[in-house]
Amino acid sequence: MQCAGFNPIVAAEPKVVILGTMPSVASLQAEFYYAHPRNAFWPIMADYFQLPVETIQQKRLLIEQSGLALWDVLQVCQRSGSLDTAIRQPVANAFTALFQQYPSLKTVLLNGKAAEKFFKQTVLPKQSLPDPLNIKTLPSTSPANARMNLEAKKIIWHQALREAFKSEF
Repeated sequence: MQCAGFNPIVAAEPKVVILGTMPSVASLQAEFYYAHPRNAFWPIMADYFQLPVETIQQKRLLIEQSGLALWDVLQVCQRSGSLDTAIRQPVANAFTALFQQYPSLKTVLLNGKAAEKFFKQTVLPKQSLPDPLNIKTLPSTSPANARMNLEAKKIIWHQALREAFKSEF
């Protein structure tokens, strides 16, 4: 099945871009990022920024008010189901344009190993990105990543966010 991702949500002067791989089936049906009820992404963000995430509007505002950008590595792919391991024919989003439009972006946080894999395969060798750029891979917030509970994921994600907003190149 052909899957197409969403447009990015971007603060006025973002410092950090968080990249997933490709929206899940639940997210595609809801037409918004991280819509699966057991995905830890929104609870982690709500806890860190101390903002509500009950509605899509609140989630969008959290990203826009917190100096973040939210997008996915892939623009389109072939995939049956939601698992990243099922992705075929990946096509990356236009990161050269994103970083040119938002020169304040200095950190990339990759949501899981699959996002890292596709970023390394489809973006780094083919697009112009700023240098220096801090790129860090974090544990996937997906419910498919059952090796870590919410608290363990939260600790790692919160530390990465603290470092990203503290660091100035």
